[in-house]
Amino acid sequence: MISIEQQRAICELHHESPHNYLGLHKLDEKWIIRNYEPFAEKLSISIAGKTHKATRHDDGFFTTTIKSAPKKPYKVNVHYSVDNQSSKYDPYAFLPTLGDLDVHLMHEGTHLELYKVLGSQATTSNSIPGISFKVWAPDARGVSLIGNFNGWNRAINPMRKLIGSNGIWEIFMPEMAQGEYYKFAIKTQSNEILEKQDPLGKFCELRPGTASVVWDNSQISWSDDQWLAQREKTDPMNAPLSIYEIHIGSWNHPELKKDGEFANYRDIAHTLGKYISEMGYTHIELLPITEFPYDPSWGYQATGYFAPSSRFGTPADFAYFVNHLHKLNIGVLIDWVPAHFPTDRHALGQFDGSSLYEHDNPDEGYHPDWNTFIFNFGRNEVANFLISSALYWLKEFHIDGLRVDAVASMLYRDYSRNEGEWRPNKDGGRENYEAIEFLKQLNTLAHEHCPGSMVIAEESTAFPKVSRPIYDGGLGFTMKWNMGWMHDTLTYFSTEPIHRKYHQNQLTFSLVYAFNENFVLPLSHDEVVHGKGSLIQKMPGDTWQKFANLRCLYAYMYAHPGKKIFFMGCEIAQWHEWSESKNLDWATLNNGNHLGIQKFSKKLNEIYKHENCLWEIDFSHDGFEWIDAQDSEQSVLSFMRKNSNNEQVLCIMNLTPVPRDNYTIGVPSAGRYKVLLNSDDTEFGGSNYSPTEVYQSSPQVAHNKSHSITANLPPLSVLYLKMSD
Repeated sequence: MISIEQQRAICELHHESPHNYLGLHKLDEKWIIRNYEPFAEKLSISIAGKTHKATRHDDGFFTTTIKSAPKKPYKVNVHYSVDNQSSKYDPYAFLPTLGDLDVHLMHEGTHLELYKVLGSQATTSNSIPGISFKVWAPDARGVSLIGNFNGWNRAINPMRKLIGSNGIWEIFMPEMAQGEYYKFAIKTQSNEILEKQDPLGKFCELRPGTASVVWDNSQISWSDDQWLAQREKTDPMNAPLSIYEIHIGSWNHPELKKDGEFANYRDIAHTLGKYISEMGYTHIELLPITEFPYDPSWGYQATGYFAPSSRFGTPADFAYFVNHLHKLNIGVLIDWVPAHFPTDRHALGQFDGSSLYEHDNPDEGYHPDWNTFIFNFGRNEVANFLISSALYWLKEFHIDGLRVDAVASMLYRDYSRNEGEWRPNKDGGRENYEAIEFLKQLNTLAHEHCPGSMVIAEESTAFPKVSRPIYDGGLGFTMKWNMGWMHDTLTYFSTEPIHRKYHQNQLTFSLVYAFNENFVLPLSHDEVVHGKGSLIQKMPGDTWQKFANLRCLYAYMYAHPGKKIFFMGCEIAQWHEWSESKNLDWATLNNGNHLGIQKFSKKLNEIYKHENCLWEIDFSHDGFEWIDAQDSEQSVLSFMRKNSNNEQVLCIMNLTPVPRDNYTIGVPSAGRYKVLLNSDDTEFGGSNYSPTEVYQSSPQVAHNKSHSITANLPPLSVLYLKMSD
């Protein structure tokens, strides 16, 4: 019989090898099967059609003696009561399902598909289908699997600690199906028991529940091969990129008819896909959809790094969402947060009672601004976990790019810390060497394994070469958000026009550094929350001037070097600032001014995609030339965007409400210049001041050009011109 010590170790959850005592074992010349079923009245074993009665012992242990070892897996028949009986294969009769190579690669930090190994995995063992569960918890005294299937009893399904695995615990649950809720019960060295969500769980219980859900992605079907093949051949650096940033929970277009509840990914795919196609954006970017417990965090405090949020459906529903948008030729990017994670007890923090995923010292492992833990990027297994998460979204869900949040907080050890609150690196500096190496590895592997995909840094400092190749001393990101451009531009456009002549450098300064990085120009969610007001609220003047200013801002953005990103609601100029708890104010489109902004946004996307002068050379001086940046007295600027054939689109900006009649602008060559865009057009809510469709140049020297045109510049307007055939 099993010893009292072994019984206690299993029942009290500090047994590292329960399979050595439970299940089938040879005893002298016979074989014995041990089971633990504390709520069972009777138990028997079925082998090859024959039933063997078990003997019940204290504390719910049963033993069954047989003469020879079964050739096939046996069934355990459990009798709880007259109306509650079950027959199941014994989990303790199966060999481990983890290979030595997987263990080696994980601890080396090079297992790129960790999501196919740890967590819950559909597999077959000894010809029996089921789910294997594996979790890394090296400091745990014991780990057990709990869920609906065992009444959440911590003692029934203890897991074994695999020898030589450096702390990986495993159990195979035969015949378990997709959809079971589960957690890991972990006993710490201090004998506290923590109930933890699966770090590599692919699906989660709808909040406020915190359980993981067994899920098998192999059943998902895809039909976006054409999109992926084209993406692989496309260099996003030399392509149009106009991104619509969306918080999927509050977008809720009226066609969804889901007021007060979350729409499903599939419904959103059709409504959003139709809208994006009509508006002409090339991509969407989702605020984090990795599972998160707290709605007001918008997803930036993730607890499920491999699970699309269950608020909007299953992983299969999310795959449908991506697949459908790809079939409409719309790319999908997601925000991804490797900088920090929340302190929720069910999540990664103090996972096995030790600082497993985070740094042990709060000066390195805790973010005071966000009340979150900081990943220990120098630990191989942690870096491997995060890189595997990134590749999971890119490969398994066909995501076209990651926008990496809060990169600055990763790069600097003293980020948002006072003197004495941070630890210097080995050289006494503030740079976080481990995070830097992690980011280089992330970018190298993402670009290598997912050609054509993007990794975009949200980095708010002047850290050098963020988007430069690693061989050139860079971090290897595809692109970087231009936070300086965003700040200066919004400050300028918030200024009363009468004072703008003193601030023109806020628009021209960005061209001093515009080509130091591969920049994305953001007008993002961060600029329309927390009391900052909506973009239309930031604009000065009366209602007409506010809308005219907003059109100027958007037209300037689309002509400026760099890719584009707009947060939802900006394209309709909603008045109230964004809140995750409210739908976008679609009713504003009943007003002509708001409808005009929407039409203008659509027109900008149309021109932008059609005119490669506006995007082909975004990251080099060769694609840009000032015509006149000096007329601050009248707040007029003019410049050219150029393509590789030296064709040009001219941009002329009058940023005061005063019309500038007979204004002379130098042009690159003689000819007729067609108006591609006039932000003052009545279609967009403008005044239609002095509408002109074509300007004929004259041989009058201006702005160091041998030819020029003379135009009546409308108030608060932007013109795009291009030489016509």
